[in-house]
Amino acid sequence: MSSMRTLTVLGATGSIGTSTLDLVRRNPEGWRVVALTAHSSAIELARLAREFGAEIAVVADEACLPALRDALAGSGIEAAGGPAALVEAAARGAQVTVAAIVGCAGLAPTMAAIEQGGVIALANKEALVSAGDVMMAAVERHGATLLPVDSEHNAIFQCLCGNDPEHVRWITLTASGGPFRDWSWERLVAATPAEAVRHPNWDMGAKISVDSATMFNKGLELIEAYHLFPVGLDHLRIIVHPQSVVHSMVEYRDGSTLAQLGPSDMRVPIASALAWPGRMDTPCAPLDLAAIGELTFRSPDEVRFPATRLAREAAQSGGAVPAVLNAANEIAVAAFLGGQIGFTRIAAQVEDVLSSYAPPPPDCLSDVLEVDGEARARARLLVTST
Repeated sequence: MSSMRTLTVLGATGSIGTSTLDLVRRNPEGWRVVALTAHSSAIELARLAREFGAEIAVVADEACLPALRDALAGSGIEAAGGPAALVEAAARGAQVTVAAIVGCAGLAPTMAAIEQGGVIALANKEALVSAGDVMMAAVERHGATLLPVDSEHNAIFQCLCGNDPEHVRWITLTASGGPFRDWSWERLVAATPAEAVRHPNWDMGAKISVDSATMFNKGLELIEAYHLFPVGLDHLRIIVHPQSVVHSMVEYRDGSTLAQLGPSDMRVPIASALAWPGRMDTPCAPLDLAAIGELTFRSPDEVRFPATRLAREAAQSGGAVPAVLNAANEIAVAAFLGGQIGFTRIAAQVEDVLSSYAPPPPDCLSDVLEVDGEARARARLLVTST
């Protein structure tokens, strides 16, 4: 890095947060850490805050605040807890904010960071899926820079660099297909949570691993891409690519297709966002295409995996519908992981909620959160009645 920049990591103890801090650890001269947050991992958060000399550490679960204070005693690092403290930490005006809090809990802190007008390295899907119109309007209003951290969107961002979106014929999001891509419907009906979280290519948390298995992850990414890249929904498509080497592609009107390739390691797209508009070193091994041997592609199967169809329909409907889709999916995934419903019921229950709840378009973040809460309540009723 040419000069030191300030950094806040929202969700510092999760997979994106720890990968981000691994890169910072390797480039200590480039960063001064302002704030680190976590949901409830007080001891680990305190350890990271001490290591990186953070100004403040925040736990979302206020019950964990005493443990955080004890772990930070004598360090001079401020400790805080609760949703309001998350927002305050995000609003401290770091030049770069990595927004990696999972779920709608990340919406308000992400918005607070956007309102400071800095660079937001976005890894929180819900920000654009549930509140895309509201968030993008805030980005424009406050002059913030939104850089995608998801491997697929970061790949698209890189492939679009320096090119006019009007010349784009297709943006293609690649999907691994998850652990069940070759399973029959009969096997899918009997799939267990333990099987669903064993992703063949990526090391991810339980919820996102299940989303990969259902293909909801790719459906949510389609909605994100619709907001991030102004080419229109009709120019976005999905293809299954089991090797997860090509992270996404952009085809231009002259027939040229640009693809971004890389290892299945989130430090690559995170580094792209942290160093933008430059580049930085990562510890990732160089891509060895000869060792990989072959790259294969296939069309998605929306009969076995209807999630991408539901997501596209939600994006077409717009307004609050994507927020309903996201909330219903979160409840259904939690019910599946808790053994309350079967794997194939996840998409079915999401579709049931979508068909029964059509709120008006949200005008602000509080509207989005109200829709989210109502959709979750309706989804929970479906779980208990199943």
